[in-house]
Amino acid sequence: MGQSPVSRREFLRVLGSTVAGGAILAVAGGLIGNVKGAKASYYWQIDPQKCTQCGRCETHCVLPVSAVKCIHANKVCGYCDLCGGYYRSNVKELNTAAENLMCPTGAIERQFVEEPYFEYTINERLCNGCGKCVKGCSSFGNGSLYLQIKRDLCKDCNECRIATVCPSGAITRVPLDTAYKLKE
Repeated sequence: MGQSPVSRREFLRVLGSTVAGGAILAVAGGLIGNVKGAKASYYWQIDPQKCTQCGRCETHCVLPVSAVKCIHANKVCGYCDLCGGYYRSNVKELNTAAENLMCPTGAIERQFVEEPYFEYTINERLCNGCGKCVKGCSSFGNGSLYLQIKRDLCKDCNECRIATVCPSGAITRVPLDTAYKLKE
């Protein structure tokens, strides 16, 4: 007819299990929320002022072709005929033969504007993030080429493999509103 009385011991066991289970779920939910929030609002970025073009962006990214790409700051570029990011140093002839070019993948495209100026663009599909052009542009030019992690390609790893091996500490996680430090 009626329910049998529950012993005090049984009542405390059920209550303790319920409280413990609820606490575990609350903590897990909070952690998941924090991870999702961190991933959605913080991004890996390269500080162009700290980058030393060491070449590790190309070889240490978890992706088969690095999410790091060369960016060209057109406002800074001198549109030079002899571009330090386009040509290797000490070339014998200024032609587009592969042995004369800095980029190993042909990602830098050059278009004649008017004598003696050329416009340089980066084909991101071909860029592997090696930084050779950036190093050449910084050494023999005005530094209009620099490396940056592309948001649409990056997997947003919890710990970026490139950041762990970056000798200059140029790769850090930053809030979305400060992402993409640009050279202007």
